[in-house]
Amino acid sequence: MIGELFTKAGQGRFRTLHLTWFAFFLSFVVWFNYAPLKTTIVQDFGLTPAQAGTIGLCNVALTVPARIIIGMLLDKFGPRLTYSLLLIYAAIPCLIFATAQGFNQLVVGRLLMGIVGAGFVIGIRMVAEWFPPKEVGTAEGIYGGWGNFGSAFSAFTMVILGIGLSMIPGGFQFPEAQTFKILFFPEFSTQVLNWRAAIAGTGIIAALYGCLYFFLASDTPPGKVYKRPKSVRGIEVTSVKDFWFLMAMNVPLTAILMVLAWRLQKVNFLSPTMMVVCWVALIGLYLFQAYNCWTVNRDLLAGRKRYAPEDRYDFKQVAILELTYIVNFGSELAVVTMLPAFFEGTFGLDKATAGIIASSYAFMNLMSRPGGGLISDKLGSRKWTMVVLTGGMGIGYLMMSQVNGNWPLPLAVMLTMACSFFVQSSEGSTFAIVPLVKKRITGQIAGNVGAYGNVGAVAYLTTRLLFVDSSKAANGGEAVMSAVNSSFFQVLGIAGLIVAFLCVFFLDEPKASFADAHADDELPADASPNVAPLY
Repeated sequence: MIGELFTKAGQGRFRTLHLTWFAFFLSFVVWFNYAPLKTTIVQDFGLTPAQAGTIGLCNVALTVPARIIIGMLLDKFGPRLTYSLLLIYAAIPCLIFATAQGFNQLVVGRLLMGIVGAGFVIGIRMVAEWFPPKEVGTAEGIYGGWGNFGSAFSAFTMVILGIGLSMIPGGFQFPEAQTFKILFFPEFSTQVLNWRAAIAGTGIIAALYGCLYFFLASDTPPGKVYKRPKSVRGIEVTSVKDFWFLMAMNVPLTAILMVLAWRLQKVNFLSPTMMVVCWVALIGLYLFQAYNCWTVNRDLLAGRKRYAPEDRYDFKQVAILELTYIVNFGSELAVVTMLPAFFEGTFGLDKATAGIIASSYAFMNLMSRPGGGLISDKLGSRKWTMVVLTGGMGIGYLMMSQVNGNWPLPLAVMLTMACSFFVQSSEGSTFAIVPLVKKRITGQIAGNVGAYGNVGAVAYLTTRLLFVDSSKAANGGEAVMSAVNSSFFQVLGIAGLIVAFLCVFFLDEPKASFADAHADDELPADASPNVAPLY
């Protein structure tokens, strides 16, 4: 497959793959366009560190429910329309943020931006429609890895885009353009950095590509029927015990949003009363989601519906994949956030150098995530690929917990890159399995698994904040912060090893993992197993 990637062989499917990974790439460029311009924005508005951190936290807040909702819309309306509309929508929060006149408007813009971060799950189903099980791991890895590179691309180009747009005569002249010193080019240190134009520009580019994607992409190859679930109000399960398992696995999705509300109250964005109101609303949202799931599965629960053995799937597969995505993608989001400060504090580097070195972690996505999918395709066992990569990730993080200022810097960088390979390869391995669980609800499964990645990120970042708060209480200096970082990496490593252990006993090899066609594709278009039609 890799050899055909840029050839005419399989032109339709590779064309779709390229169109789709670039859509994901743009969604991540937009989603991560705040961090590179953070310093300038903080200066413009005179934000406190707590306010600046709150804006970053808001960036991921709505991604958790958005990934679930978009997974439902995806299964109902197809990836072409869903991705196109999401990219067009991206312009709205970008323009809100770019025209902000105060802190509250910045917060609203970033909250709405979190929805754009849910775009990842759309391409999972699109790619699965075009590639057979024996190649889906590599294809999903390329989609995820090359698209994920959008975060690193944003980090390196947003400043340049802001400077470039500010030079255009006439338009793009927002009031608070700032001067910016360009690293390695002091002769250009007085150039204008127009962060507003850069933010707005990325949103407009995404919207234009969304229109292009609608006309160039197709949900399925010619002659293939797009399979839809009977209802997208909740995940369809095939046994009563799986329904209650689903209810239990939905609890952390609500609980982590309650943690976010608590963090917003800690920085005085929400009053204690408003935090309680948010908690009550979130509990109501969980009950509403539970009701929707009951509606979809009530015939099964009442005993009026039975699934044929060949049409059943085990929800524990979804649950264990959710746990793997907590420890791999969740840890990646958390580590990317703290890694520049880690290198700066541990080795006494300046901010620019520490940022460049830390970016090597994100750059590994270009080969690591496709590598995980490729290994999953070629090794002959998707289960044991997941076990080995997740275990390697856990060991890598435990090794990083031992890094201190006495280590040679090149050795620390090599260890970071090796650890990131296992992290991102594990992500690729996760989504090599997701499309093989149950084809007609792949969007909802991908949405739930993807949402758990954000659950992990918020949980890990909150844990680290608690470590930091403890160090401040102890009047800690550099030595205490080193202990905080060590404890943080130990938490990541232990969590990874626990999930790898669980995979050994509870993750099953998907049926027809290396077949030439998905199992659902082999059913007649009018198939209706047992009582109720499922498509």
